[in-house]
Amino acid sequence: MKFFSGFSLKNEKHLFKNYIKESKYTACGFSYGAIKAFNYIQEQLACGNRVDTLQLISPAFFQSKSDKFKRMQSLAYSKNQDKYLEQFISGCFFPHPKMNLEYTKTSISELNELLNFEWSIPQLLELVDKGVVIEVYLGEKDMIIDVESARELFLQVSTVTYMKNANHFLQTK
Repeated sequence: MKFFSGFSLKNEKHLFKNYIKESKYTACGFSYGAIKAFNYIQEQLACGNRVDTLQLISPAFFQSKSDKFKRMQSLAYSKNQDKYLEQFISGCFFPHPKMNLEYTKTSISELNELLNFEWSIPQLLELVDKGVVIEVYLGEKDMIIDVESARELFLQVSTVTYMKNANHFLQTK
């Protein structure tokens, strides 16, 4: 199993142990890592490698957000990266208490990639046609992504687990 971390994070896989399928033919990504997992799966299939499952946990989903929203995010990050990341992580945990996590260096290009990534139904269907099972996990109270638009899109191509009262990290308590 290959796991891809969220924006600015590392080693948060343990938070999702109840959802992750431990198989060498599975790729899983949390938030920004969902984009990386998706790209990884496409590369693996292009090389003729076996892939059974793609798990997307709170996948970064901003394609329904305005260009103005995306510019404001980039501007806030550029202006004060530490403050931006602090507010971002707090938003990920809302309404639950913040937990200690490990962080990694980030860049404006990574932020722009996640803000501007567009999930494509034809590309997702291509994976499904090749036998990949897509599982998506969304939290009802996620304050980071556009949960309802993500749910609407992913229901067309995958199994969506929609967790009541859960935040971006899928915490319910």
